[in-house]
Amino acid sequence: MARRSKKQEHENHERWLVSYADFITLLFAFFVVMFASSQTDKGKAQQFSDAMKEALDQGHFGSAIAGILGGTPDDKGKGNAQLRGPGGQSKLVGDETKQGRNIDLKAAKKDLEEKLLKEINTGQMQLTMEDRGLVISFQQSAFFPSGTDEIPVDTYSAVQKVADLIRTLPNPIRCEGHTDAVPVRADARFQSNWELSAARAIAMMELVVQCCEVPRARFSIAGYADNAPVDNNHEETGRQRNRRVDIVVLSDTGMKAEPTAFANAAKAAAHTAKH
Repeated sequence: MARRSKKQEHENHERWLVSYADFITLLFAFFVVMFASSQTDKGKAQQFSDAMKEALDQGHFGSAIAGILGGTPDDKGKGNAQLRGPGGQSKLVGDETKQGRNIDLKAAKKDLEEKLLKEINTGQMQLTMEDRGLVISFQQSAFFPSGTDEIPVDTYSAVQKVADLIRTLPNPIRCEGHTDAVPVRADARFQSNWELSAARAIAMMELVVQCCEVPRARFSIAGYADNAPVDNNHEETGRQRNRRVDIVVLSDTGMKAEPTAFANAAKAAAHTAKH
C-alpha cells in the first residue's frame, strides 16, 4: 500500500504583524512619555521664570529659585539638596545664613536690642517681631510731650541708632502714629486724635529723613488714633503704652498690604542710597 504523503503545513505570512504591533505600541508609549515630559518642562520653565522675576523684584533671588529647582530634600525640607556644596550650604544663595527677609529682620532685631538696651530697660522703647515686620515702638512719655508732635532733642541718639539699622536693610518703612482714647482738648493745636497720631508719625519720619539721611521715598505714613491699642485705656499705665509711634520695617508679608508702586519705589530708593 502506498504511504500517504504528509500534508504540507501552511506557512503563516502574517506573523510579522505581532512584532509590528508591539513596536507600534512601544513607540506610542514613548511619544506619550515625551509629550508629557515636554508639558511638565513648560510648566517648570514658567515657574522658574516667575520665580526669577519675583526674586529679582524682592531681593531674595537665591532662596526663591532654590525652591523651584527641586531635588532631594535637604535638612530643612526644601528640595534643593543637589545644589548644596561639601559644607552643606547652598551655593546658589548669596547669603547662606539667610533665606528671606524675615530672617534678616530677626537678626536686625537682636542687633538693635543690644544697641538700645538702656532705652528698652527704662521703658522708652520696645521691639517686637510680627508677621508684618519688625516693630520699633517709641513711647510718648519719652519721645513726645503730651498733646504735641515735637520730638525732644535728647532722644535723637536713639532715633539715630534705628536709622542706622534702616539704612542697612532694603525693606520699605511705615511710620504709624497712635494715641490713647482720651479726646483732645477743645483748644488744642490738633482737632482730633486722628490728626495728632498722623502728625507724630510724620514728625518721626521727617527726623529720620532730615537728620539721618534715609530717603523719604522709603516711607509710608499711617495714623490710627486710639483704634490700635496695645493696652487698656482705663488706667494711666495702659494709656501711656497706647500713646506711641511705631516704625515698622516691613517684611514680605507686610508689603503685601502696600501698593505695588510704593513697594517698588521704596526698594529702588534703598538700592540707590546704598550705591
